[in-house]
Amino acid sequence: MQNCAQNYCKQTVSTTRTTRPSASRGILIISLIKANTQREMFVKTEVAALKLPQSPEEFVGSDNAAFCKAFEDPQLWATIPLLNYTPLHKLKDYSVVRFRGMIQDMLDPEIYLESYEVKKKEHSSGSGEIRMQQGKYRDCLLLGKDEEVNYHSETNVQGERRVLFVVSIPGINDWAKTYEENCNKRNVPEIITNGESSNRSIKRPVAEEEMDTESMDTEELTQCSSKGQTDTNKRQKVDQIASDRKTTPGSASSACLGADYLLNSPIPDRPSKACMVKVYSDFDSYIINTIVDVVGFLSVDPCLDGTNMDVDYDNVGELQAQNPPPSLIPRLHAIAVHVLPHANPLLDQRLGKWEADSASVISIQKDLRMLLTLCLFNDDLAADYLLSHLISTVYSRCELQSIGKFSLNICNLPKESVAEYTKQLYGILEQILPASHYLPMTLDTMNTAAFVPKKDYETNKLVSGLLQLAPHTHLVLDETRMQQGKLEANGVMGIQSIANLINNQQIKCNFQYYEIDYNVDIPVLILSEGRSMLPSDISLPLKTDTESVQLMTETLKAANHYLSQNSRLEQFRRYLTNAKTSDFTMNPDDTEMIQNDFVEMRKTNSVTSADDLHSLLVLSRLLAIARGKNVLDKESWELAKEMESKRRQRLSELPKSKLKTRQQ
Repeated sequence: MQNCAQNYCKQTVSTTRTTRPSASRGILIISLIKANTQREMFVKTEVAALKLPQSPEEFVGSDNAAFCKAFEDPQLWATIPLLNYTPLHKLKDYSVVRFRGMIQDMLDPEIYLESYEVKKKEHSSGSGEIRMQQGKYRDCLLLGKDEEVNYHSETNVQGERRVLFVVSIPGINDWAKTYEENCNKRNVPEIITNGESSNRSIKRPVAEEEMDTESMDTEELTQCSSKGQTDTNKRQKVDQIASDRKTTPGSASSACLGADYLLNSPIPDRPSKACMVKVYSDFDSYIINTIVDVVGFLSVDPCLDGTNMDVDYDNVGELQAQNPPPSLIPRLHAIAVHVLPHANPLLDQRLGKWEADSASVISIQKDLRMLLTLCLFNDDLAADYLLSHLISTVYSRCELQSIGKFSLNICNLPKESVAEYTKQLYGILEQILPASHYLPMTLDTMNTAAFVPKKDYETNKLVSGLLQLAPHTHLVLDETRMQQGKLEANGVMGIQSIANLINNQQIKCNFQYYEIDYNVDIPVLILSEGRSMLPSDISLPLKTDTESVQLMTETLKAANHYLSQNSRLEQFRRYLTNAKTSDFTMNPDDTEMIQNDFVEMRKTNSVTSADDLHSLLVLSRLLAIARGKNVLDKESWELAKEMESKRRQRLSELPKSKLKTRQQ
């Protein structure tokens, strides 16, 4: 294993659809047979044309341009096993797989041998023979029997690759995972037999190597390890450090890091899967927190595990964190990457946008609005605001302003229903949203949870936080769960982080010595009894009556039954995502109309600031989109003004005891 590690240290350094033939009644059976035969031949030819590369060497060979062109076809992607739902023991090492997730961290660049000279060892048969070997898309040196690398050859070429730590989409809801898993079932290969072990590249005893290489086409043996460093004179052995250091179990510098720490799930109680994606181009195009769909070569050799390495390294924690067990966190050498605008598996924009006529959109909108009205104590104004919130997105950024955000505080929840209502309402929302998270703001949660990512310099790892979520992940904050007690320093920082998210749609990553702001797009819904202590773009008091409060439990049961039995559910899911990503413009004539209205509203004090005008513009835009329009019209603008007038009237009628001071 020590030789294996040393060799890898030199390799890698950290720095159609087919047409079914139709037949009329008079066609003879023989004609049908011929037609079916021709169709089968056509299908086989089509599949053969989309054949996946069997190795990295085949991909970078003479057919590279054809392979790259083939991977532009989303239909081909749909045939590739999705690593999120495929057991590793069913996949071969360096087979082509997919992984879908969010970029959680970016690790240090790697310098590797893109191509290297291989020669026969001295005193072996064929001594003096030289060949060039490709090293791209591999973690390991690929050598045959009695071969070694000529590290001093002038023909060796070094390359650089970046490592992205990608986790499965945090907060993705069960229905979306079930849909993806069902789509992937046809792509899961049969269980590999003992003779086709997925770990062919394991370093084995010489006797076994000699037996295996006789039966392998390339007589390949792999010598590998994790990212090592070349300066070995100044470092102690890993096992010596592990025994000498006095560390507590589970700490970053302990002898063995836990799986939870390595997987680094942003939402601890909803664990993510993880994958280390190695990219070879367009390094600057990758941004933390974006969703990516990656196709590449799988690498799961056990000797990539840092806990098994016998190398000189002075930081055990960093060695293990940067080289986790591939059985837990596999490596994926990317050959094609697609950045996804959303997490909804029902809508792949590469296959075209969801097409629905205006009448259908209006019908879906009315049914969804009716459902939300029932779930909000028959408050149709609240339903309109909530529906607008569900389709909101940041569509532009200007200096420090995030344009399009629409955080919503629904307050004045009836005390007699609040104990169970908030969680039940979220249960409805998670059935129609692809990704969301419910956060009860209890005292314990606020004082103990990590809200923003923080750099751990002991392991050189960005430890995730609750607010590190993928675009369009809806965050539901339940302020009704707060109790009396002391909010400690962590809780105060948590409130400030949430407020910063709401106000600026940014999260601050804590690098201890400084902070970096990352743009996000996370719609925030706050549920509270009184007006929230958190800032919000819209604060709306619920208007309830005794009957609706008494019947709310039965109403929510009926809503769940409606969603489980009605074909509208999938249409709701498509409708909401499509509305978020739809194009929208403004006519110059409408701009003049709005300016004139703004002047008149200022005179009557119904609108007093530019922020009020901004809120009206965002709301009118969302109301137009909700009705399937892509241009702002006078009807939507007038409806927005009417809604805002009603909302302000409700706020003025709230008892002073429910008007809490908000923290900005």
